[in-house]
Amino acid sequence: MSEESKLLFANEAFYAAFATRDFHAMQEAWCKEEPLFCLHPAWPLLVGRQAIMESWSSILSADGPTIGQEGAQAWIREGVGLVLCRERLAGGVLAATNLFRQEAGRWRLFHHHAAPTRDIATAEPGEKPLH
Repeated sequence: MSEESKLLFANEAFYAAFATRDFHAMQEAWCKEEPLFCLHPAWPLLVGRQAIMESWSSILSADGPTIGQEGAQAWIREGVGLVLCRERLAGGVLAATNLFRQEAGRWRLFHHHAAPTRDIATAEPGEKPLH
């Protein structure tokens, strides 16, 4: 399996933890070593594992939205894995940037950022949407 495939698998595991509300799997998706960063839509920037895990505990224990991930693209440069994708929710679409690094022999998140974006179907002519 290529490193890009392993990276995409790690990204899928992150979204599977979200979809199944599996807090243990969410903890495993994230690096244990600092620094870590997370920016949920409309939240302040979260820095550090404790703050990020507290946010995920709150999100996963609430009756929150169902989320699907699509259009993932992966790149690896100088030991950092970057995955760009769309998060599809009932109320719209978010663009997500997920950064990974190798830890304990596997790709783990150290940065997640999701923000509202236009759906591909509503993109303006000439815009280059994420595919």
